[in-house]
Amino acid sequence: MLYYLFRFLEQFGISGARIWGYISFRALLALILSLVISAWFGERFIKYLKRKQITETQRDSKTDPFGVKKIGVPSMGGIIIIVSILIPVLLLGRLRNIYLILMVVTTLWLGFLGGMDDYIKIFHRNKEGLKGKYKIIGQVGIGLIVGLVLWASPDVKSNENIVLEKQGSGMVVKHRAEARKTLKTTIPFVKGHNLDYSHVMSVFGKHKVAAGWVLFVIMTIFVVTAVSNGANLNDGMDGMCAGNSAIIGVALGILAYVSSHVEFAAYLNIMYIPGSQELVVFMCAFIGALVGFLWYNAYPAQVFMGDTGSLTIGGIIGVSAIIIHKELLLPILCGIFFVESLSVIMQVWYYKLGKRKGVKQRIFKRTPIHDNFRVTDDQLDSDCTYLIKSPHSPKHEGKITIRFWIITVILAVLTIITLKIR
Repeated sequence: MLYYLFRFLEQFGISGARIWGYISFRALLALILSLVISAWFGERFIKYLKRKQITETQRDSKTDPFGVKKIGVPSMGGIIIIVSILIPVLLLGRLRNIYLILMVVTTLWLGFLGGMDDYIKIFHRNKEGLKGKYKIIGQVGIGLIVGLVLWASPDVKSNENIVLEKQGSGMVVKHRAEARKTLKTTIPFVKGHNLDYSHVMSVFGKHKVAAGWVLFVIMTIFVVTAVSNGANLNDGMDGMCAGNSAIIGVALGILAYVSSHVEFAAYLNIMYIPGSQELVVFMCAFIGALVGFLWYNAYPAQVFMGDTGSLTIGGIIGVSAIIIHKELLLPILCGIFFVESLSVIMQVWYYKLGKRKGVKQRIFKRTPIHDNFRVTDDQLDSDCTYLIKSPHSPKHEGKITIRFWIITVILAVLTIITLKIR
């Protein structure tokens, strides 16, 4: 809203009004504003949650060898994150931008879905929360909406990068003069640097473009569902998910900025996406909200984000990557989320495999994988065999969290480096 106000005032020569047209100014202002809102609103909201006794059911203290009991800690702290994102975005963003609209809808949709899950856990005292099938339906629903909008909206266009070979001067990257619909997406470690979904579906002959869009929508659904569930699984230690997601947000903000800048896009040989600069404003608000939330969520946590926060965070990461055609970089960037999900899938598969043979077996001591590092050997089931029993000495929750942050920093840097490694 402020963007449109000051752009209007600029017509009358008001001093300083023009600065609101600069994406760097609005993005950094969004970061500061979201951080301040998160810190200020967070303190008051936590007090409100405590007064209303909106606290999470006691977590299993057996998972913590250091005997830390987390009783009476307020949950649904994801509301702090959502409010801290939306207020700066609505104030500083260009609200008619299709990408910004999709990000706001994603935030509200998954925030509501996660909020329903937390509501059932807290007020109905049901640890299972919302049934899994309803969560999946909600995640698939928003993925379908995002995919169809990106398919159908005339505002969603890109200037494809074209590599030109010039004698004596090497390779030159230029972009098509006219933005148009494209099914291409950035793929790491490949010389051409792009993967065309329609080429993947070339088996459909003359219908390959339509089939390519169907594949794109399916990919969108898969990415949103997978990343939101990965973030949800990662939310098991104080500050873990918020810290990892803030780092991922920085990388996505950088990728969104270079994708919206024609010269940087040409230098990195990636598609130029007009309008994606508004994602930079959103991602800066996202980063500020998470850093402000860490003020209260860092060990020992004064508030948990709950599914209200984790599902929303994962959805934001997934949708933003799809918008800037970087979804195939997510297995690297969100490597922690990927490993957390994979550890659970492997553990369940291996356990069921043994159950058929009448044997009790597991791969890890406990999953998601971050829990494996804080379980002592004497806490294991004596009648169960484990493939991996290391480490034998448990690590403190704070140390595990910091180390996971460091790994995510390395993965974020590697993700950006892939733009030049091919």
